[in-house]
Amino acid sequence: MYQSYLTRHVRTHTGERPYECVECGKYPASLQGHMMTHTGERPYLCQQCGKAFSCPKYFRRHVRTMHSGVKPYECKECGKAYSSSTSLQEHVRTHTGERPFECPQCGKAFTRHSSLQGHVRAHSLEKRYECAQCGKAFRWSSSLQKHVRTHSEEKPYECQQCGKAFWYPANLRAHLKTHTEERPYECPHCGKAFSCHSSLQVHVRKHSGVKPYECKECGKAFWYPVNLRAHVRTHTGERPYECKECGKAYRCPANLRVHVRTHTGERPYECQQCGKAFRYPANLRAHVRTHTGERPYECQQCGKAFRYPTNLRLGSTASTESLKITSSPSAPPPPHALSLSLK
Repeated sequence: MYQSYLTRHVRTHTGERPYECVECGKYPASLQGHMMTHTGERPYLCQQCGKAFSCPKYFRRHVRTMHSGVKPYECKECGKAYSSSTSLQEHVRTHTGERPFECPQCGKAFTRHSSLQGHVRAHSLEKRYECAQCGKAFRWSSSLQKHVRTHSEEKPYECQQCGKAFWYPANLRAHLKTHTEERPYECPHCGKAFSCHSSLQVHVRKHSGVKPYECKECGKAFWYPVNLRAHVRTHTGERPYECKECGKAYRCPANLRVHVRTHTGERPYECQQCGKAFRYPANLRAHVRTHTGERPYECQQCGKAFRYPTNLRLGSTASTESLKITSSPSAPPPPHALSLSLK
């Protein structure tokens, strides 16, 4: 056993890599660990947060750095501290906007090397793993396993503070930040802060106007890939997400989840001030303004402000119609004016 460890270690000096991967032709340092990148297998599961790893080295580093509580690496920009220098470097890029890892095939750039590696595999691998319920195909079996949960009621990752459950551990981690109100990722354009980096990335696109996901049928572009997938179904007519109660079908799972609440009566979005609950987060946000008095939607013509965008649109329409009536030179005089002139 010890001889095999020594042999493996010596190869780190010689550079020898004798085992070829039959899937991609690479010669990895560890063939067994490398094969998991093709199968999607992640057998090393952290018992504290649910994050899974394919490599025992990364698993041990995760446990040592993420759950020990020691965070010696601090960001000079915002003061946030990290348990590893690598995590700090990745965080600093959220301030600088640097994306040093670029895909050689399509030019897409990433802040993390691991994200680039996963993206590059997406170019080369066929989608072999197909969902038996809706036919959607995936490159990795782990992705299929995650997707299958969207068809079932299984949400294995539960918040210990409020009981809300999630399909994926990443969603649970992002949710936990809503309890701490920690929002370390700030937009350099408008100052809006987010609890997770991916939300900031999506938000920044709205400032740049870049919509990278384009429909091949009609050319319409979107900020999010999930919106593009839902839009494509308007061309195909596909509605793979069906309500088990009434049979109504939807193009995307989010719409189905919202619909199911009409059967269950669930209102998960509760006002912290008065306790009133809502089915949709947008309704809660609008309701909160009745407490704060905030009126963020302002008319560009008269300066009047409204709580809701619908009220602004109605107000703007009325204002425009008024302008047309009062300013039109060809408008005929009212009937009583004609009768006065005849006298």
